[in-house]
Amino acid sequence: MAVAIYPGSFDPLTNGHLSIIQRGLKVFDRLVVAVLNNPKKTPMFSVEERRALIRETCPDPRVEVDDFQGLLVHYTRRKGVHLVLRGLRAASDFEYEFQLANMNRKLDPEFESVFMMTGQDSFYISSQLVREVASLGGDVEGLVPPTVFRKLRERFPRK
Repeated sequence: MAVAIYPGSFDPLTNGHLSIIQRGLKVFDRLVVAVLNNPKKTPMFSVEERRALIRETCPDPRVEVDDFQGLLVHYTRRKGVHLVLRGLRAASDFEYEFQLANMNRKLDPEFESVFMMTGQDSFYISSQLVREVASLGGDVEGLVPPTVFRKLRERFPRK
């Protein structure tokens, strides 16, 4: 059974992330969507909220939602899954992901990264941009799944 881990902050989950999950399930038998808990950052949504939003948006039984803290290679070892799925939006993503993939392989020779291009309809979307637009009262409908949009509207009611 081919299993991959799709790690990220998912703060919030965007339609770009959702596209990678849905397309990833066409390639892999199972995906572990792993929410990064980075204590150095102040997220908009807690780890528990992000996990719940992903579960609600992705009810497919082939999607496991989990979280981790620290190095991704330590998490992949604990899970016994050494294949990681990563989404790419632009050339700048490739540069960073290329460095990350090689560092992870240096730390764990079994580590493999698989890159998937984000769909043309969501290549410009980032969680950071969605957070910024939503917090300033902008309309992010269509950029995030409906469950996430509702949660953002609760957090940032329109003025």
